[in-house]
Amino acid sequence: MFRLEKYKLSLKFILLAFFVVTLLLCIGDKVMHSESDAEKVSVFEQIRKTGRLSVAMDCNSTAYFLHRGRVRGYQYELIMALCKELGVKPEITAINDMSESCDGLINGRFDLVAKNLTVVRDKKPEIAFTFPFLQTRQVLVQRKHQPGNRDSTYISNTSDLAGKKIHVQKNSAYFRQMTDFSESIRYPVEIVEDSVNGVEKLISLVARGVIDYTVCNENVALLNRSYYSNLDVSLKISFPHNIAWAVRSSSVEWKDSLDRWISDFLQTERYREIYTTYYKNPYTSGRFSRELNSITGGGISVYDGMIRQAGLKYGWDWRLLSAIMYHESRFEEDAESGIGALGLMQLTPETAEYMEVDDILDPQQNIEGGAKLLSWLDRQFRETVRDSSERLKFVLAAYNIGLGRVQKAQRLASENGKKQDLWKNNVDYFLTKKSLETVPEDSVISRQSAYSGDVYYFVDEVIATCRHYQNLIPE
Repeated sequence: MFRLEKYKLSLKFILLAFFVVTLLLCIGDKVMHSESDAEKVSVFEQIRKTGRLSVAMDCNSTAYFLHRGRVRGYQYELIMALCKELGVKPEITAINDMSESCDGLINGRFDLVAKNLTVVRDKKPEIAFTFPFLQTRQVLVQRKHQPGNRDSTYISNTSDLAGKKIHVQKNSAYFRQMTDFSESIRYPVEIVEDSVNGVEKLISLVARGVIDYTVCNENVALLNRSYYSNLDVSLKISFPHNIAWAVRSSSVEWKDSLDRWISDFLQTERYREIYTTYYKNPYTSGRFSRELNSITGGGISVYDGMIRQAGLKYGWDWRLLSAIMYHESRFEEDAESGIGALGLMQLTPETAEYMEVDDILDPQQNIEGGAKLLSWLDRQFRETVRDSSERLKFVLAAYNIGLGRVQKAQRLASENGKKQDLWKNNVDYFLTKKSLETVPEDSVISRQSAYSGDVYYFVDEVIATCRHYQNLIPE
């Protein structure tokens, strides 16, 4: 009897333990599903909440580059169109290394990899491709056949690639394609991964005879052939494949939203304009490659040397000075505004005199005067705006519309319960049209002078342009 009771008691404990374990497993499963569901929507919600889209992008002569100080590129234009639709601003990081881009996407550094990515099945499970933008195939880039030349390296058949040396960009889809191709023809192809040069640079090396072969997507090859007349890109080495962007596979809502936008945008006239500009029009693409271009080492403007000197002298990043110059004068040394501001940095005669500029239209003096003015303005805000990054916004605003107006807007912010040391949604509010409704008639500034035009956009655009310059141009 005692043994039976003991057996029943043990059975109860076993059943109770089984019930507890089952309950815990169910709760754990629900928690895991809850976390997974939260992860699926968090990226899209975070983008909308912060107003920022973090993007990894190739730096090359079709995707993202500078031309005469202006940011250009097929991928860049697409991202700007997307950000306009979402009502957010892009934070672009130029990374040509595919592995680094994918790792950054997986660990949350980037929300999107906006590159010409070949859609493949054997991708990392954490990555998902978006709706494709286009279809293309990979081709061999080589120099044209020269009849009678015994040393010609020209190849007319894919089987002749056996034993040849093909240069490709390191960690790119081209490397994997060439590896698969080498296996398919059952003859070894020597694949050289280049960690320094991008696709366009490798194409130029082929044209110059430094290397004999590289591979790239056909649309890129045809574009480059338009301004390297000695190139042949007729030999196809892959079947057509889709080109798309990439997101984290867990970001389901974000991917669905992107897919819908891409599908719709591909039908627009704006997309056709972008594609034609960068891939079909030989005049514009050729002009981009020849003139001041960040890819070819052309820099930002013809005044880069003078700007660098002024930056060193007054302690400013020369690319910030270049960004101000771009938005003030578009690098026109004889530019004149409606209020009489002159030259590259748009100094008024009164400001030029105060900054000890003798010849306001002399490029070097004008640039130094602008850099000196920035330093002077920076000193005026050091007591009220301690954070240097935040202070730069005040300095730029004062450069654009005058110190007095910005300081008055600071006082208005303080009087109306906002912070005088924060720019966005605080001091900037009192320099926009919205503030007219709340500025009292007897305020420190009149209702007529409260609105200061496009200063808000000037500050934002200069900072954004400076970031692009820092992305694309070495310090």
